[in-house]
Amino acid sequence: MPGLDWSQCPAVESVPGRVSGAWVFRGTRMPVATVFENLEAGASVEDIMEWFDLTREQVTTVLDFAAR
Repeated sequence: MPGLDWSQCPAVESVPGRVSGAWVFRGTRMPVATVFENLEAGASVEDIMEWFDLTREQVTTVLDFAAR
């Protein structure tokens, strides 16, 4: 998600050396971009939560942040 300042989103972090510094869900190695890629491919929020072991709060926090 180029153009967004993810540093302002409390659900994510970027750690140099972890997943090449990509924005990931805090405390995980799960890239935020994967959520958007899967939504674009037709997955539901429930699918993403199950497939990637994320909570609804994590996913909705990221989606709400991106919607702003």
